[in-house]
Amino acid sequence: MMRGLAEYEHLTHLFIAREEDLHDALFGPRPAAECLVAEAAGTVAGYALFFHNYSTFLGRKGLYLEDLYVHPDRRGQGLGKRLLKALAALAVERRCGRFEWSVLDWNQPAIDFYQSMGAEVLPDWRIVRVTGAALEGLARKP
Repeated sequence: MMRGLAEYEHLTHLFIAREEDLHDALFGPRPAAECLVAEAAGTVAGYALFFHNYSTFLGRKGLYLEDLYVHPDRRGQGLGKRLLKALAALAVERRCGRFEWSVLDWNQPAIDFYQSMGAEVLPDWRIVRVTGAALEGLARKP
């Protein structure tokens, strides 16, 4: 399903995660993420992978949704909505100050869906990212 998300987002060239990486992230000695799954007809039909971040402005942790994916054959059945609602409830239960995620600017169906759920798409923020050789170089800068 993660490869399916990368294909949908036209980002397969960035997809290098291995099963071992995911296993360590979810079940290793220091888990980096958690995951909820949606089932339909006895099979896994979608997932939401998330982790906690922290807001210095709020003085509280937040819940960050990294991936939300529902298999194309199962879309329109309310699974995405159920996953978002479950994560919102988890954020409230864990006393998080916010629940947030990113969406690609061209993905209007997702933007419309998120806004219909009460989410606000923030127009003034941009994601800043350093990866690969640039990350290695930044780490070595004097």
